[in-house]
Amino acid sequence: MYTRTVHSFIKHKMPIIKIRKRDGRLVDFDKQRIAEAIFKAAYSVGGRDRKRADELAEKVIESVNEKFKNIIPTVEQVQDIVERVLIEKEHIKTAKAFILYREKQSRIRELKTSLIGAIVSKNLSFNALKILKERYLLKDENDNLIETPEGMFKRVAKNIAKADEKYDDFNAKETEQKFYEAMNNLDFLPNSPTLMNAGTRIQQLSACFVLPINDSIDDIYMTLRNAAIIHQSGGGTGFSFSKLRPKNDLVGSTKGVSSGPLSFIELFDKSTEIMKQGGKRRGANMGILRVDHPDILEFIGAKEDTTALNNFNISVGITEKFMDAVAKNIAYALINPRNGEVVRKLPAREILDLISTMAWKNGEPGVVFLNTMNHKNPTPDLGEIESTNPCGEVPLLPYESCNLGSINLYHCVKKSCEKKIGGELNKEDNIENKKDKNGNKCEIDFEKVKELVWLGVHFLDNVIDMNKYPLKKIEEMTKANRKIGLGIMGFADMLFCLGIKYDSKEGLETAEKIMRFIENEARKASQELAKKRGVFPNWSKSIYAKKDIKLRNATLTSIAPTGTISMIADCSSSIEPNYAISYVKKVMNGEEFLYINKQFGDVARERDVYTEELMKKISSTGTLQHFEEIPKDVRNIFVTSHDISAEYHVRMQAAFQTYVDNAVSKSVNLKYTARKEDVTNIFKLAYELGCKGITIYRDRSRDDQVLNIEYDKKEFTKRKEIENKFIKKKDIKTKNEKTGNIVKKRRIGKVCETC
Repeated sequence: MYTRTVHSFIKHKMPIIKIRKRDGRLVDFDKQRIAEAIFKAAYSVGGRDRKRADELAEKVIESVNEKFKNIIPTVEQVQDIVERVLIEKEHIKTAKAFILYREKQSRIRELKTSLIGAIVSKNLSFNALKILKERYLLKDENDNLIETPEGMFKRVAKNIAKADEKYDDFNAKETEQKFYEAMNNLDFLPNSPTLMNAGTRIQQLSACFVLPINDSIDDIYMTLRNAAIIHQSGGGTGFSFSKLRPKNDLVGSTKGVSSGPLSFIELFDKSTEIMKQGGKRRGANMGILRVDHPDILEFIGAKEDTTALNNFNISVGITEKFMDAVAKNIAYALINPRNGEVVRKLPAREILDLISTMAWKNGEPGVVFLNTMNHKNPTPDLGEIESTNPCGEVPLLPYESCNLGSINLYHCVKKSCEKKIGGELNKEDNIENKKDKNGNKCEIDFEKVKELVWLGVHFLDNVIDMNKYPLKKIEEMTKANRKIGLGIMGFADMLFCLGIKYDSKEGLETAEKIMRFIENEARKASQELAKKRGVFPNWSKSIYAKKDIKLRNATLTSIAPTGTISMIADCSSSIEPNYAISYVKKVMNGEEFLYINKQFGDVARERDVYTEELMKKISSTGTLQHFEEIPKDVRNIFVTSHDISAEYHVRMQAAFQTYVDNAVSKSVNLKYTARKEDVTNIFKLAYELGCKGITIYRDRSRDDQVLNIEYDKKEFTKRKEIENKFIKKKDIKTKNEKTGNIVKKRRIGKVCETC
């Protein structure tokens, strides 16, 4: 029996205004969607007449209104009428294409339903559902799903909104609905521990922790225990090992010698291997050692063997003194942290060269700029920042934690122009000057961004109160500073919508514009919360007290990698460019689906270059730049990670860092042909531009690389032969400050100048 609309009393000529989705929801009836579906079907078989598609859509509307006078049709019923109209009007090829499309979508829906065991939102891709099933949705003791994605979002929204009851400043029920809608629409998503644990027995909601490591066995093993507890609850940990005495240094209590920081990093790595974060993901760590620590050479080469320290990201803590020594081409001092004595001196440029060589070879170590981080430390009276969370986006004091969330900028393009690059182009037009069909220039929906920023600050502040902290010290420190990290994802997809080239002046200006706006609105939202809930307890010891800026949170913004949550949201990761425009996904039963970036697919059709064969060719390379059949202005906009120069990668990170309280996690993805000197220049530029840290990854430098793009095999083989032939070893000669003897240190791989 069909459901009657509230307008059923109106005359029969009243047009259909609602349609019933497959999950039972009622949504507005959109004529344009029908016209677009007809046009795409026609286009796939050679049709180019958009006006004719509009006319056929009108015929469909007439037929729908005639058949469903007082009742709400279902999606399937409307699609049946589309098929019938196409056949009656003798558009047989288009009808066949439309039928095949329905069958393909039906297979996808069946796969989704079989995966989750329930009808799910069209917003969620098959890939997203796989991730949700494996890691996020609740299961019973027999590992059977007891939650749908919609149920997960409701669980999280209800739990986080409960914090409002403590302050009685918002209506908790209204807050719950807003939080749910933002997550269910994939406009905003919190970090993984919040999605996994909110409303459960675990209730550990933070992603980022930093723990201290002091120079005693008791302290080291206490920190190891605490790290295991954090990993078990779903968090990641960061450590500075810089306070540990160097290898072979005297140990007064035992009259023996110390084993050095690296031995304890290996211990922490083995412990992490045993643990699983909440049983759902491996523990992750950041290990940092200051560049002036006596064991720095051993640390730099710690991951030369790519099977070592698999549960650690490692970064060298770079100081201003070291960078000054690099600029002046002089030696700098290594200092024993036990007594502050200078042990010996090393040539600064050669050490930077070694760091660059190892990063070139396999992506590690990265670097963090300690002085830059501490210049922006909001609570300097509480201590010095020595470490970050595992991905580097949150510099934290010992025992601090931070929870994160990200706004989906891809959803923040005004609806009136979101098809700017998919609209019909005149011959003289190109993507850069294209306007939508109503003549509106495509632009960012700043009202929506503002709404999501205020919601995000409210959400993340609530998380602090709802969190079940793994340690009492962490709870005290976190609640005293109330640090949050609101960030973004979908930036590259947004640029596609705007028709802006990532690696361009306009791209950098857009980054600064959007992040400045987010930072300013986050400040306003935090100030408003401070009026209702009070400033963070350590406010009087912060830089804001001197400026009389009353904030609820010591930090507000952070750019996290958004690895899995951007997959759930089906948008580009964080501020990274897209890795590929087209690629093939394998799903259940080995079935393959060709994935094409949404905006590019629309443009390719409009510019009359779309073919399945071309899309498959693109999927094998990831980039458009070698396909001359694609218009140059299209290739210019749709750049991927390896199309972008290293300099622009760094400049983009710096553009965001200017308006971010915490830090920016970003990888400079280099082609396999990049030189070691390129890495050195990246590190120098990042320091000059005020980045708080930087990491690089050269394609194919690791055998276990997750994402791969095909290159010319002859060129790749030739390059590898050159690398293998000219990899050399180099000794670093140093002088012992006490004896004056020349000492040879650990031999580390060095690349010759021709590589």
